[in-house]
Amino acid sequence: MITQQEMLNHFLPILEEKGSIYQKKSLIKAKKAVPGVVIITRTNDGDETKNKAEKGDWLVENQTSSSEQYLVKPDVFEKKYTLIQSLENGWGSYQPKGKIIAIEVKIENLSHFTKDEKMEFQAPWKELTLLRVGDFLVVPPEKNEIYRIAKKEFGETYEKA
Repeated sequence: MITQQEMLNHFLPILEEKGSIYQKKSLIKAKKAVPGVVIITRTNDGDETKNKAEKGDWLVENQTSSSEQYLVKPDVFEKKYTLIQSLENGWGSYQPKGKIIAIEVKIENLSHFTKDEKMEFQAPWKELTLLRVGDFLVVPPEKNEIYRIAKKEFGETYEKA
């Protein structure tokens, strides 16, 4: 398995040199996650990854065509989102804040790890996640983790800052 550290070691210099700064352009829905529940993140191109909720985690739903859901740790959630409006059943509408650095993945970016147009690597939450040519690799400003956002969902969710 390709670890987070291996991904950061390889891609961080590329992101720093060729990456662009983006911000979310749409609101998200979120609520406190039920501890122990497993969330499978599904994008338009299929299952991306899974994650098991721990106490305090937030369940986030992007307002995209696939309505993909994922879990966010409480400290990260507080840094990234501001409540705009309370909704039904514990959900809230949140305004994203903060920025990311991202690059669109090209075949030559993957050649260090594989000859294929896709590969799996360890997500920050320790599960495998899929990465395809055309997807975006993303790091937060702290540059302490790296993750994938599928191409279609990235286009629906982010804009250059």
